[in-house]
Amino acid sequence: MRIAVIGSGYVGLVSAACFAEIGHDVISVDNDANKISALERGEVPIHERFLAELLQRHHGFRLRFSTSVAHAVKASDAIFITVGTPQSATGEADLSFVEAVAQEIASAICTRKVVIEKSTVPVRTCEFLRKSLLFNGAKSELFSVASNPEFLREGTAVTDFLYPDRIVIGADDEFSTSMLRQIYAPLASGSYYSCADTIPFSGRAFTKARAIITNAKSAELIKHASNAFLAMKISFINAVANISESVGADITEVCEGIGADSRIGPRFLNAGIGYGGSCFPKDVQAFQAVANQCGYDFALLTEVMRINTDQQKRFLAKIRSALWTLRGKKLAVLGLAFKGDTDDIRESPAIAVIQALLKEGAHVRAYDPAAIARTRHMHPQTAIEYADDAYDAATGCDALLILTEWNEFAKLDLGRIRSLLKYPVVIDGRNLYENNQMTEAGLIYYSIGRSVGVPAKMLPIVNNTNLDPQLHIPDSTREAAPVSY
Repeated sequence: MRIAVIGSGYVGLVSAACFAEIGHDVISVDNDANKISALERGEVPIHERFLAELLQRHHGFRLRFSTSVAHAVKASDAIFITVGTPQSATGEADLSFVEAVAQEIASAICTRKVVIEKSTVPVRTCEFLRKSLLFNGAKSELFSVASNPEFLREGTAVTDFLYPDRIVIGADDEFSTSMLRQIYAPLASGSYYSCADTIPFSGRAFTKARAIITNAKSAELIKHASNAFLAMKISFINAVANISESVGADITEVCEGIGADSRIGPRFLNAGIGYGGSCFPKDVQAFQAVANQCGYDFALLTEVMRINTDQQKRFLAKIRSALWTLRGKKLAVLGLAFKGDTDDIRESPAIAVIQALLKEGAHVRAYDPAAIARTRHMHPQTAIEYADDAYDAATGCDALLILTEWNEFAKLDLGRIRSLLKYPVVIDGRNLYENNQMTEAGLIYYSIGRSVGVPAKMLPIVNNTNLDPQLHIPDSTREAAPVSY
C-alpha cells in the first residue's frame, strides 16, 4: 500500500521505516528542509536501535523523503499524522500542528484516502480532525478518519512497532477499518515473522500481532489511559520506596514480591528519580485536562505528578546528606537522557537534577553515551563540563551520581571508580547495583528505597559522624529544597 507519514520525529521516522520494512511504499514528510536533506544523505537524526539499519535498507526503494505534504497526499492511499502535540500553558495538548497538517491535507485530497491520527492526542481529536478537513475544502466522500495510537518506547521503538503487544485500530467506518487491517496484515497475519531478514527480537516467542478494533474515541482514550497508568505505576513504587527507606526495608526485594503477582507484574516497578521524556509528563497532564473537561476530578493523576516531582527533591536531599554542602563540590554525573538507550533529554529527570545542583553552586562533569550532543544543543548556556566516558567523568570528583539507567553504567569497574574519586561516595538514582557490590569496592553507596551501604572498615567513621543510614527526609526539608525545573 502507498503510505504518507507526516512528521519525521521519533514516532514518525520509526513508523515510516517500519511501514517500509513490512512491505509498503512510504513517503516520510517533514517541513524541516534541513532534516529531510540530512535523511536523504543517509544521516540518522535520533539514537534508536535498528533505525539506521532500516533507513539504509529501504531508502530509495520503499522509503522516500519529502517536504511536500500535497505531493505525499496525492501519491498515497493512507496518510498518517505523526506531528508533535506539545503541552500548552493550560496543561492541555496543543493540537495546532495537527490542525495545520489537516489544512494542507484537505487542499490536496482528490481521490479517496484514509487519514490516520497516530500522534498522542486527547479523546475526540478524530472528530475535530474530520471537521477541520471538511471546513478546509475536502469532500466528505473522499476521506475517512481513524485513530491508530502508537505504543513505542524510545530505545526499543523499532521492535515495539514490529513486535507489538497490540495494534489498536480506532475506526468509525468500514473503509478505515479495512485499510488499516491491510496495512498491518504482515504483522497481524504473522507473515512478516517468517521472512529471512526480519529485525531480531529477544522477547517472547512471536507468531503474530494482536489487533484490537475499536471506535475512534476508544482508541484515543486507550493511549492516554495507558500512559497515565504506567506513570502511576512508577510514582506508586517510588512512594513505596520512600517508606521502604524509612523503615529499613529493601525496595528491590519489595518489588520482586509485588511483581511476582501475575495481576501486577514486574514491569515499571523500578524505584528511581521519577519518569520523564516527551510522553508521560505531558500525557498525564493532558489526560487530567480531558477529565476536567468532562467534569471529573481525576485527583489520582495530581498525586502521580506530585510524587514524581517530589522524588527529584528527595534525591537532591540525599545528595546533600551524603556531601553536607554542595557549593564548590565537583560531581560526576552519569546520564543525561531521560532513560537508557535514547538520546532524548526532553523532561529528563537527570537534566532537572543537574540544573538544581548547578544552582546550588556545584560543578558538574557529565557523561552520557548518546545524549551529550543533544544536551549541548538544547542547553548551550548550562555550565556542564562533558567527559569522554564514565571514568573520565569520575576523575577527581567528590562523588559519582548515576541518573540514567544505561547498561554500561551497570557494569562499571568499581575498583577503578573508587581509585578515581576524591571521596568514596556513589549516589545511584536508578538502583543499578546491590549494596555489597559497592561496599566491597570500598564505596559508600546511596540508592533509592534501601539503606546506605557502608564498607565495614568505614563503619566507625560513619558512626562517629552520625550519618543516618536510613536517611530520613522530613517533609519540611523536601519542601524547602531549592529545585529548578
